[in-house]
Amino acid sequence: MSNTTRRVAIVSAPVPDDLQQAISQHLEIYSVPAGQRIEEAVPEEVRARAIALLCTMRTPVQESLFAALPQLQVVSNFAVGYDNIDVPAATRAGVLVCNTPGVLDAAVADLTIGMALCLGRKLVDNDRFVRSGAWLKGPAPLASDLAGKTFGLLGMGRIGRMVAKRARAFDMNVVYHNRRPDAEAERSGLASYLERDALFSQSDYVSVHIPLGPETTASIGAREFSLMKPTAFFMNTARGAVVDEAALIHALRSGQIAGAGLDVMVKEPLDTASALIDLPNVILQPHVGSATVETRRAMIALAVDNLVNVASGNQPKAMVNESVWPVVAKKAR
Repeated sequence: MSNTTRRVAIVSAPVPDDLQQAISQHLEIYSVPAGQRIEEAVPEEVRARAIALLCTMRTPVQESLFAALPQLQVVSNFAVGYDNIDVPAATRAGVLVCNTPGVLDAAVADLTIGMALCLGRKLVDNDRFVRSGAWLKGPAPLASDLAGKTFGLLGMGRIGRMVAKRARAFDMNVVYHNRRPDAEAERSGLASYLERDALFSQSDYVSVHIPLGPETTASIGAREFSLMKPTAFFMNTARGAVVDEAALIHALRSGQIAGAGLDVMVKEPLDTASALIDLPNVILQPHVGSATVETRRAMIALAVDNLVNVASGNQPKAMVNESVWPVVAKKAR
């Protein structure tokens, strides 16, 4: 098949050579730097042949893109989240949206527990204490044990359950709030269900594991922080925009809560002018929940697998708008 008629995969994500070869067995690859608007970066002749898009969260996938890619069958997102994609518009256009759930759960859970250790045991504070020479003048302030503390999970999906297992290993009392109680977690003794307000008021650590959507945007704010203990810590490894950031900053400045660990913020990368930068009771991470060699490899492998399956007419493993698959399957035949 000539290059002017061969179907195209637009790739706007870092893909290792061996996985690029897997794509190229089915589709011609057209590479675009991550984050660029596909409508503007790809020539019309290529857009007319594109049936697949592999992208990161930095690539906006809106209704205008579906108009610009009339043959598009699948958008494979190199992420679990997909708030960069207008899923209803994709569904109307008959485009399947795929993501990479499951493979990063353990990595995010590890980071969550790592932040809890840093906050409770003052690991970052003590590092500064030594480097500043303060240790020469006297001992560091005492920290607190994790054992016996109540660890509250807002959201009890795959990642929440992984965090719960790790928190239990530290002999913590694990509680959770979810839209639906997790019967298996209750039966196994992994975690106990609490109403939402009770979770905030009773927990020594509140860890957020909910998706971003219209109902959850800025859903954690002044009211929730007012419920928390002044000795409690707040952690977010989900999406920054689920939190009212101004309310969080106020709670941290005023001593309403003891501290916070944030891997995600409303605006990323975080501007150095942000009030969060100067708060000593905040641990900041650059959205690295999945940033391990092993996890990122597993994520991109699943994203490629999703794309290749669609291109070859096979059902992919991870579909966001699964109802579109029968329509796409007919196109692929």
